[in-house]
Amino acid sequence: MAKFLRTFFMFFIFVFSANIVGQTPMKDTLTRTAPIFYDVMGNKVDFRPEMPPLNQIAGAPKAFYTYHWEFGDGNFSTQEKPKHKYKNNGEYTARLWSTNNYDNGKPPTSRPEKVKITSVGIDGSSASIDTSEENNPSLFIENEHLIIRTNRDPLPDEEMVLITSYKNTKDYVTSGSLYLFYNDKKFKDNNFILEDTRLHNGETIAPADPMFATEFEPDHSNSFVAGTQTNPLLNKKISQDSTKRLVLPVTLEESKGMYRNHQLIEFENMQPGEERHIFRTLKTTPEMLKDTSALVTLRTIYVPDKNYGNHTVKDTELEIVTSHDPNKMSSNGTILNYRLVRFKKVKFKVKFQNNGEGPANTIRLEVDTPEMFDKSTLEVMEMYPECPICPKEREVNYSCLDTIIKKDKIIFTFKKIYLPGTAQKNVIERDSTKGFVKYAMKFGDDFHKKNTRSRTAIYFDKNEPIITNYSTTRFMTGISIGAKAGYIYTPSKDKSREVFAGITVSPFKTYRGYFQTEFYVSAASFEELKKFETSDLNDVGIENIQRLSEKNKENNITAYLVPISYRYNLNNFLAIGAGVQLKLDFQSKIATETEGEAYLNIPGEGVIRDESNDTFQTTECTDNFANFNSGVFIGVNVGAVRIGPSVGVRYVFNFNEPTSQLQAYAIWKF
Repeated sequence: MAKFLRTFFMFFIFVFSANIVGQTPMKDTLTRTAPIFYDVMGNKVDFRPEMPPLNQIAGAPKAFYTYHWEFGDGNFSTQEKPKHKYKNNGEYTARLWSTNNYDNGKPPTSRPEKVKITSVGIDGSSASIDTSEENNPSLFIENEHLIIRTNRDPLPDEEMVLITSYKNTKDYVTSGSLYLFYNDKKFKDNNFILEDTRLHNGETIAPADPMFATEFEPDHSNSFVAGTQTNPLLNKKISQDSTKRLVLPVTLEESKGMYRNHQLIEFENMQPGEERHIFRTLKTTPEMLKDTSALVTLRTIYVPDKNYGNHTVKDTELEIVTSHDPNKMSSNGTILNYRLVRFKKVKFKVKFQNNGEGPANTIRLEVDTPEMFDKSTLEVMEMYPECPICPKEREVNYSCLDTIIKKDKIIFTFKKIYLPGTAQKNVIERDSTKGFVKYAMKFGDDFHKKNTRSRTAIYFDKNEPIITNYSTTRFMTGISIGAKAGYIYTPSKDKSREVFAGITVSPFKTYRGYFQTEFYVSAASFEELKKFETSDLNDVGIENIQRLSEKNKENNITAYLVPISYRYNLNNFLAIGAGVQLKLDFQSKIATETEGEAYLNIPGEGVIRDESNDTFQTTECTDNFANFNSGVFIGVNVGAVRIGPSVGVRYVFNFNEPTSQLQAYAIWKF
């Protein structure tokens, strides 16, 4: 019997659980993997991944993978199936990061693989060398010595690899340092966690903060001091701003003020012409801005010779994304200070990729542009493919970028260019199929504190457009402190006189609706005169009459608090509002004077004065923190209601006596 009950109970639990699962939407928690396979022939290795199927995003261009391989000896490749030759015997760790473009879901993960090389002297004839290593032995162009690239744009809660390539352009052996600054202070939360740093050339990571005291003399041995050139192939991947400077301590202090975190790597014995690579894994935080238009920056400082203060600063902009889509729009105006932005330019960037089977000759970018921007201030800062701006007065037969400004959009057109397609024959490097336009504009003279949204329609030749994400600009709330003063009239009290002054706190120059808090103190005086009479009849029938006059004079120091009110700007000059008001007398002083005139009402003689029984009495009463009252109000403001001076009136209904108040005031918001 017990066995039967136990079996029945387990069957019931199984059915109940199945029913619950059947009614509850299941979350797909499966992780896609991309195992690494390789063949070793002497010291030459053929690598290949086994990639899972792509989940095509509906309506997007054809999905594809991009790759970042690390071979464990300081070299890397972006090919799908790279071939690599190791110089020394040993055991190396090969790693792969693959990125799913136009694909739903997370990128596949790859387990690192150990590769053992035991026969450097044996030629592996079946394996060819990675073309990026043999046919193009250097990533650097002339006089360039620092390149920064990433394997993908950052997506919240995902890994990203940062590759720092540096070169000794001196004619002697050098030792120096590399700084990485990350997590911009302008954002509330950290954007990155530095999970891992992979060094392959004897570099060392310095202790937490040995910085920043040493002075260096500049090295003038090199004649070139202009901005560093950037490899055009890599520059299409990420936007970089590079400068050369001489005073290292100043740059380090500036960088510490801009970023929360840093890492210092020191290197030794770098031979003339030698190139090295440092690999870092950065994990983007879940708190990272979810806005697909936001830009974050990383700063790299390269000190090629520790005996001198000469150094290169490279600021790298990265667009925050919610999916890996090469066609996107971004802006550094995600969070703006409205007080300071009037004379600054907001930067925008439109990135695109040709996914066709052939090259694109004409690319048109139609960018939605809100009217609050002054399009006459448009400045094209960078572009790829690089070409001059088209002249307006005539047609030309060379490659150029044409710019057309309309009321609600800006149209950029690359004319007579050659941008390869990802599906084009013999196109191996996918970065060569990407382009971008980076531009800046100011806001107009009379722009409001409104969030904006922009996106771009991208046309490759005569194909249907690809629509990007929305790029947004938002303004920080900001605080506006207002000075307020006025007069309060209480109808139920005689000779009411009350003046007040105080402050208001509200968001800075809100466009429409907002909440406001107020606090002010008043000095009030009220007078009240009462007349009445009393009488009594004595034993002989004479009536004693007292005709009294009572004069009350009240002086109050009162605090008013508006904990919350909602205000709405109808336009620049008229606003309405309503809210809650609390009132408390800090001090209430009442002085009372009572004067009585005596009369006698004698039967048969009438009423006669009795001055001998006249009275006069004074009393004074002081009360602190008394007469609490609460109420609600409605009101209207006229003037510079968003910022500046205005006047207003307000009707207050209190829940206790006196029930009505009228306020007239002036206010100036700063």
